[in-house]
Amino acid sequence: MRLTGAENLDMEGALLGDGPLAAEALRAANINPVTGLATDYLNHFNEVVMLMEMLPDMPDCAEDVLDWAPTDYPSHFANSAFKDKDLAILAYRAAPQAVRAHLETLILQIDGEVLRAQSVLRETTSPDACAQIAQLATEEIKPLIAAASGAIHGSPDGEDELNDEAAQANVDALFG
Repeated sequence: MRLTGAENLDMEGALLGDGPLAAEALRAANINPVTGLATDYLNHFNEVVMLMEMLPDMPDCAEDVLDWAPTDYPSHFANSAFKDKDLAILAYRAAPQAVRAHLETLILQIDGEVLRAQSVLRETTSPDACAQIAQLATEEIKPLIAAASGAIHGSPDGEDELNDEAAQANVDALFG
């Protein structure tokens, strides 16, 4: 569903489940109808994590890791090729405040970890540094992404099971 800028202004008070934010429309756009959030946003992080994990074998990926920059949820969608990006932004604005706050807290943590890794890479791309960054990606950032996915899916504990189907969907989204 494409919404024009004027419709976005008119929908500031929109509620999940009503009008363009009806559950069926959100589901069709891969947006959780309960939380108003879409996992597509996590592709922003999955890509940099994949690059960080490749560093020990491909230190040339450091430039790509350094090119990554934090972006908030609405900006990610505004600048993406996501088919229903206007709907995703509108749903985010209508999402329950507690859900958004929880996701934003996790995002700040992920951003901080990636920025910390970038700081190290600016100093050195030594084998030890690359190995430490890959470990940081696997042991610290991936669990935070899983928790963010859980928040998007409305899991009460904020965690999400990473099954093979979901992992393949993330890979397809990155390269598709």
